[in-house]
Parts: sequence; structure tokens; C-alpha cells
Amino acid sequence: MGRRTVTVHHVRAVLAGARGAGFDLLPLLQEAQIPPLLLGDDRARITPAQFARLFRALYRTTQDEFLGLSAVPSRPGTFAMMCHASLGCRDLGAAVERGAAFYGLFPGGPELELHVDAEGGEARFAVGNAFERDEERFLTECVLAIWHRLASWLIGRRIPLSSATFSYPEPPHADEYALLFDCPVRFGARRTEAVFGAHWLTAPLVRDEAALDAMLRRAPFDLLSRPAYGTTVAEQVRRTLTQRLRTSPRLPELGEVAARLAVSPATLRRRLRQEGTSFQQLKDHVRRDAAIAGLAESGEPIAELAARLGFSEDTAFHRAFRRWTGTTPGAYRIASGG
Repeated sequence: MGRRTVTVHHVRAVLAGARGAGFDLLPLLQEAQIPPLLLGDDRARITPAQFARLFRALYRTTQDEFLGLSAVPSRPGTFAMMCHASLGCRDLGAAVERGAAFYGLFPGGPELELHVDAEGGEARFAVGNAFERDEERFLTECVLAIWHRLASWLIGRRIPLSSATFSYPEPPHADEYALLFDCPVRFGARRTEAVFGAHWLTAPLVRDEAALDAMLRRAPFDLLSRPAYGTTVAEQVRRTLTQRLRTSPRLPELGEVAARLAVSPATLRRRLRQEGTSFQQLKDHVRRDAAIAGLAESGEPIAELAARLGFSEDTAFHRAFRRWTGTTPGAYRIASGG
């Protein structure tokens, strides 16, 4: 419980390559245990486990590390060879530059660039080929996220991003981006890039071949799946709410959480507003994600699930679930095979 669910926009985007190549999507969705009807509702969400199964099914079907989302495919094993080529570098900066050079050998591949502003103390990792189609934009975003996680993994420490920018207009699901990158985001920028402190580039690599082999067995989805770092106020609130929901259906009130975080209720409310959310919205999201996971991944009776999530009546749970996802709990469970 507690892992963030995935918006249907990302599900549609990751399927676009296979659809364009003429593959039958129904078996892929069935293997991932994703109800096909969810694709038609912008409110729909799925669990990380469902998305991981879909990702792996697409990888196997397309035999393309870009999942058919790029005009030029990337043969299986390309990412692994890039990682092996970068592992022996003296520091992170050299590893990133070697990885970018590696992908530069493949025509039509992502154009990766590392820009260092020594005077300003910033490094910028940019992804070119920011295409016009939604699915190509999704591939660009995946590449940016995976490289950030890979860089953090290589040095054994999370690299905080100061910002992430995208060279295309703001999409309808723009609020997902701050969660994905854990930093302020901006659209309509000159380049698609992630910005971080240049001092991280001098950090030594701490991984060996055995650790790399273990990581590659779970890649790339484990790198794309963002862990909860707890660096924002919203993250800390969400973590507090999630921990409480594991033991009690009664979620704490704002004042209780504020005291736990050693701030006043007004300060907590203001900081959440600055991060583009609210306490009530976070409570709804925690319950929503727990409900989706419970329906998709367990056989818990719906009435018991509703009670465990703090709903006094089944009808209230049904109304909330339909508002969150566009479907009923029973229909979602039957369609997903939960």
C-alpha cells in the first residue's frame, strides 16, 4: 500500500508504439491485468505493478527498448552495454558523457547532452529529439527520468533536481510531472532538460559489475518507477498518511500532521499550496491509490476494503471510487482480474 498509481495518460502513451506497429493491444492489456475500458477515461489510474507488467509485455513483444515509440528502434541489450561502458569511469560526469557518446553512435537515437555552467554551479542534462507526437514526448520524458535515476544509482546517493523543463506545451496531466521528477517543472521551454548542482558530477561511482547485473535484471522499469524520497512537504504528508492507513482507517487531521512535522497548521497549509496541492487532496490520493491496489492485487471483499479505508458505507466508497477512476469498484476488480 502507498505506492503512487499511474495515470491512464501514461498507459496510452506507452501503448502507442505497439498500436502503430499493428500489434493487438488486448493480449498485452490482459497480461498486465489492465481493464481495456479504463483507457477511455482520463480519470483512470492503474497500479505500479500493472504498469510494470505492461512495460515488460511491450518490451518482449516489440523487441525494442524504446517500445516502438521512436522512429528508429533500440535493440535489446543496448542500455545494458551503455551501462557497462560507463561503469569504469572515474566520476559521474565522465560516466554521463560516455553514456551520451554511446547513444550518439546510433542514428535516430536520443540526442543526449551534458552542459555545465561552472560559474553558476549548475549542470544540465538535456534530451534532444523532443518530438511532436505524445508518445514521442513520453519517450523523451522516460529517458530524462531514467538517466536521473541511473546517475543517482551509480553514485549511491539521490541527486536532487532543482528544475525540469520541457520544450512543448503543458499537457492535461501536467500535475504528474512534479511527482515524477520531484522538482519544479516548466513547459514551453527552449530545451527538455533536468538541472542539478554541478558538484555532483565529481562524485565517484560506487557500483560494481555484480550490482550492475542485479540492477539490469529489473531495468528499466525500476529506474522509471520513482521512489518516495520524502524531500517535499507533500511527500512527508503523504508518507505520514500512508503509514497511518496501514494501521487505522482514520486518517489524521491537518493539525495532527502539522504537529508531527513541527510546523503550524497554517504553515503546512501554505507550503502544500505552494507545492500545488492540499491536505484534502493528499488524503484523497492516498485512499485512491490504496483502493486501486486493493482491488487489483488482492481478493479482499469490497465491503472490507471500504471499511479499512475509512468509509462508513459501501455507497460512499462506490461514489468516491467512481469519481477517482470513472468506474465502479466491482467493475474494476472484474476487469483487472483482482
